[in-house]
Amino acid sequence: MGQVTRGTPPAPPATAARGGTRRLVAASPAVLIIGGLVFDYLTPPNYTSAPFFAAAPLVAAALLSRRLTLVTAAVAIVATLGLAAVRTAIDIGERITEVVTVVTVCVLALGINHVVRRGDRRLASARGIAEAAQRAVLPTPPARIGGLRIAARYVAAHADARIGGDLYAVQDTPHGVRVIVGDVRGKGLGAVEAVAVLIGAFREAAEQERTLAGLAARLERALQREGARRANLDQSEGFTTAVLAEVPPGASSLRLVNRGHPPPLLLHPSGRVTEVHRGPAALPLGMGEVGTWPDHVQEWEFPPGTTLLLFTDGVTEARDADGNFYDAERRLSGRQFRSPDALLDALAEDVACYTGGETADDMALLAIRRGHPHRA
Repeated sequence: MGQVTRGTPPAPPATAARGGTRRLVAASPAVLIIGGLVFDYLTPPNYTSAPFFAAAPLVAAALLSRRLTLVTAAVAIVATLGLAAVRTAIDIGERITEVVTVVTVCVLALGINHVVRRGDRRLASARGIAEAAQRAVLPTPPARIGGLRIAARYVAAHADARIGGDLYAVQDTPHGVRVIVGDVRGKGLGAVEAVAVLIGAFREAAEQERTLAGLAARLERALQREGARRANLDQSEGFTTAVLAEVPPGASSLRLVNRGHPPPLLLHPSGRVTEVHRGPAALPLGMGEVGTWPDHVQEWEFPPGTTLLLFTDGVTEARDADGNFYDAERRLSGRQFRSPDALLDALAEDVACYTGGETADDMALLAIRRGHPHRA
C-alpha cells in the first residue's frame, strides 16, 4: 500500500500474498543449493550441478543481506568442493573447472551485493527525506475540532514513491471549519513545491476570506503568482483539481466549491450514500488563463452522525483486473462505520483488494463526521 499519514490500515489480502511471495523468493538460494545436491544424486556422473551452486549466490546478492549472501556463497563453495571430492569418476580438470567457476561467481555475487546494499541505503535516505518533507507539508489534522471528528490518510501507490501531488488541509477559522482536498498535476519535488504553495495560501486565505468563492480566487492567484515566479511549477500546463468545503459554526449544513475534482460523498447514519455534486463543472485551479467563471457554492444538509468523505482520483481511477473503475458510492453504500478512522481504513483496504494491490495513483483521503450535540 505505501505510506499512510495516520493509523496504518490492516494489511489487505493482496499485501499478505505479496509478503508470502517475497518470503518464497528469499528462500530461493537455499532451494537452489538443495536442488543442486538432489540433481547430482539423481543424475549420471557426467551431469554437473555447478549451475545450481553458481546461481544461488547471485540470487542471494540481489535479495538478501551481505551476511546471508556470504553464507550462501560459502555453502555453495563447500557443496561444490564436497561433490568434486566424491566424484572421482570425473576428470580432475573438469572438477577443478567447476570449483573455480563457482568460486568466481561467488566473489562476483559479493561485489554485486555490496553495490545493491549501497543503493538501498541511498534509497532509504532519499525516502526518509521525502517522508519528512511530506509530513511537513501535510501535517496530520486534529482528531476533533469543535463538534467534528476528523481523520486523514495519504496512501502512496508504491511504497518507494513517497512524494506526490495529492493534498489535504483542515483549518478552524472564524467562518467555520474549512478544508481542502486536491491533486496537483505531476509528481516529485515539483509537485510537493506546488502543494506547499497551495497549503500555505489556503491557511492564510481561509482565515481572511469571508466566502468559499473568495478563498478559491485567492488560491487561483497564488498558483498564478508562483507559476510566473518559478518555471518548475509549469504555469502553462500545470493545474490542481480541488474541493473546498466549509462547515459553518452552529449550523447543520456544509458548503462546497468543486474545481474539477471527484465529487465528495455524504455517508448517512442509515448507510445511504449521496454524491455531493450539483451545478456546472468548474475548471481546476491554475487554469485562470483559459477562462474565469464565478464559483458555484453548493450547500448541503450536514446533520449529526453524517460523514463527509473527500478523496483524490487515486480512488476513482482505481481499476480491477477487467479494467472496471472503482465506484466508491456503490461499494460503501449500506455500510456503517464507527468512526472516520474506521471509514478510511475500510476504504483504503477495499481499494487495495479491488485492484489486487496494484493501485496506479496516490490517494489522499479525508473524512469529517458531525457529532451529536450531547456527544461532542
